[in-house]
Amino acid sequence: MAKIAALIAELVGDPIALPEHLATRFPELNEPHYRRGGLPLRIGGWMLGQSTVAGITLGSTIFLAPTTRLEPELLLHEFRHVQQFSERRTFPFRYIWESLRRGYHANRYEADARTYAARRLSRTNGPGSGEDA
Repeated sequence: MAKIAALIAELVGDPIALPEHLATRFPELNEPHYRRGGLPLRIGGWMLGQSTVAGITLGSTIFLAPTTRLEPELLLHEFRHVQQFSERRTFPFRYIWESLRRGYHANRYEADARTYAARRLSRTNGPGSGEDA
């Protein structure tokens, strides 16, 4: 039975909870499910010529590599991908096509996620926010 549980964890990762300080500071981050490890990280890495990626989103689940720190910028970036998934059923195909045409970094969905995270962080950390940078 332990071997089966280990195999399942290798495939789909282990569920993790968002730390309270992040859940409070960024309430939208309470929406997705979070998992540590799993095959999606390796597949994403292989597509980029790496062994793994720090994070990848599938539907409403954010998969994080075992060594990835729970940083607001990354989590907000991945949260934007959760939103992109919910906006269009065809998002996975559009994302792959965009990556094939323009590459990962020039992919418009990646650019959008980077912009979203930066704007959200500046809103929280900006003047008069009462938050430390």
